[in-house]
Amino acid sequence: MKTKIIGVLGLGIFGQTVAQELSKFEQDVIAIDNRADNVQAVSDFVTKAVIGDITDIDFLKHIGIEDCDSVVIATGNSLESSVLAAMHCKKLGVPQVIAKARNSTYEEVLYEIGADLVISPERESGHYVASSLLRHRITDIFEIESGISVVEFKVPKSWVGKTVVQLDVRKKFELNLIGTRDSKNATLKTDFSLNHPLKEGTVIVAIANTNTFEKYDYLGYFD
Repeated sequence: MKTKIIGVLGLGIFGQTVAQELSKFEQDVIAIDNRADNVQAVSDFVTKAVIGDITDIDFLKHIGIEDCDSVVIATGNSLESSVLAAMHCKKLGVPQVIAKARNSTYEEVLYEIGADLVISPERESGHYVASSLLRHRITDIFEIESGISVVEFKVPKSWVGKTVVQLDVRKKFELNLIGTRDSKNATLKTDFSLNHPLKEGTVIVAIANTNTFEKYDYLGYFD
């Protein structure tokens, strides 16, 4: 297994969680925060835990940030700090800089100054909670890229006994089927017949336009 060196700048709850998850998979993690208690909280499981100023390029260079494969700027409260940290990481040659943003304005600015990916944990968490509450048939969604996901869903009652050809799912629902499962955790079967009637309890796995498919499911069109 190839080990990466990953910097985590800012060790609030989000930063600590990122650092801990990366460490579970035996990655080399350099964790930085200006508060001693936050640094202490991760010191037992990361490769290097340091108290310091993430806006100081000389400090970042001294602790080896330029050797990182990726850096996660996990502080989202101060736009100035996030911008300076991102700019310094890029100047030091870090190939991938991921930054946390508290709102769309922060997100826009961070992209403008060169961040490779900007995430909003609060927004993503809100979407996940709402999605979980609204689902009827969807059991899992795995996003491939923006707007496109692999979706797993239970066969709707109105589909039982009909074939994929009869249902014309690609045209009606923008679905491209990958395979089926006999139940939620069963082995994926990719050799299914498009002309074989669907059974109750079957789980379909497909590539879908997430927004379109979620709308159909959340509004109960598949019941």
